[in-house]
Amino acid sequence: MSKEAKFKMSQERLDELKEELHYLQTVREKEVAQQIKEARSFGDLTENSEYDEAKTEQGKLYSKIAEIKNLVENAEIVYASEKTDRVGIGSKVKVRDMELGKVDTYEIVGSQEADPAALRVSDDSPFGKALMDKVKGEVISIDVPAGVLQFEILKID
Repeated sequence: MSKEAKFKMSQERLDELKEELHYLQTVREKEVAQQIKEARSFGDLTENSEYDEAKTEQGKLYSKIAEIKNLVENAEIVYASEKTDRVGIGSKVKVRDMELGKVDTYEIVGSQEADPAALRVSDDSPFGKALMDKVKGEVISIDVPAGVLQFEILKID
């Protein structure tokens, strides 16, 4: 029997997923059922585009519900580390790109909360993995298709 993958996330993210699942299973499911009912009333189902669209929407909805159920059932709650001497989930890490000199502050989060545009990186990403358990002053190297990127850790909060 294969072991299900665990999805690391904060309690807040798990609560958001549960709320979304509840909405989809109650409100949205009823809306889609009503769309199908209305489309059926238009007659011949073989040439009824409204019915086809409603059934497609229902399929997407059920797929989304299954996806969120899987995330909720396999959630692993992670808590921000109390220690700020080493990088961990929940840490905010100020780093300097050694080549460009650019300084940015990244937050290390679970995979379900990653948002690179908002500088929230997953602990499972190459950058996140390279940062994990490092200390202030260390230089990390990350292999990318364009070569090797190096970052110096300036501060950990």
